[in-house]
Amino acid sequence: VQLQASGGGLVQAGGSLRLSCVVSGGTLTNYILGWFRQTSQKEREFVGALNWRSGTTYVPSPGKGRFTISKDDSKNTMYLQMTSLEPEDTALYYCARASLEASSRYWWAQRPDDFEYWGQGTRVTVSQ
Repeated sequence: VQLQASGGGLVQAGGSLRLSCVVSGGTLTNYILGWFRQTSQKEREFVGALNWRSGTTYVPSPGKGRFTISKDDSKNTMYLQMTSLEPEDTALYYCARASLEASSRYWWAQRPDDFEYWGQGTRVTVSQ
């Protein structure tokens, strides 16, 4: 399974970006896909997740109300639409696929250990 994240870049505070995550080499139907971010000062932080089968999503704070996750089945692609970006959103953003066990739970997979396949990351920089 390979995940390829893209779409990062430099944006001013208040601006928007859409990240993409293309998944190849594996099935998605029974899995949770997630977005994480990491800076040099912090541990990897959960941004949100998508249940591929149902299309339901979960985005807790700090992205709640600003970030939206969606998918395109025909392209095996998950998106992270980010709006009202803040300098604190600056990070390397990763997409990942959870394990089948983590994807089968009643609660959302959101720990890095729940995810077994990771993309390479795409950098988002938000300037003042």
